[in-house]
Amino acid sequence: MAATLTHRPDVLVIDLEMPGLDGLDAIAEIRRVLPEQVVLMLTRHARPGVLRSALKLGVQGFASKSAEPAHLAAVIATLRGGRRWIDQDVSAAAIIDDCPLTDRELDVLRVTRDGYSVAEVAARTHLAQGTVRNYLSSAMQKTPTRTRHEAARYAREHDWL
Repeated sequence: MAATLTHRPDVLVIDLEMPGLDGLDAIAEIRRVLPEQVVLMLTRHARPGVLRSALKLGVQGFASKSAEPAHLAAVIATLRGGRRWIDQDVSAAAIIDDCPLTDRELDVLRVTRDGYSVAEVAARTHLAQGTVRNYLSSAMQKTPTRTRHEAARYAREHDWL
């Protein structure tokens, strides 16, 4: 985030999977300070849940990490021109969304996968602890799992997070 604030790029290219803070969390923080920052998110997997979350955060572009440099340069130019871009494989995956979980269940599982307690998940998602427990219980019922951590792992393995 510090580099983005210092350099203020025309287009921020960010990886979804980073150590510590993931790309979605980083973008949420950047949006608080630079709400108009143009963002291109790179990922290895075209996960529908991630695409939805990124678009809700205002990400303008989504491309595969394995894309050729010339393709990424063209996408960056497209975004600089004020347009949006979603690679075909990413958009195709979003159409074939087989996730039975709601957006809020996914939000709670996303925080849960980092090993936080229910109280910490509640604080991070700005929900009451009882509400978090309800979302976790619902997610466990919709997946063949017995614990919240298993449900988070299952959702991640099925590319829902």
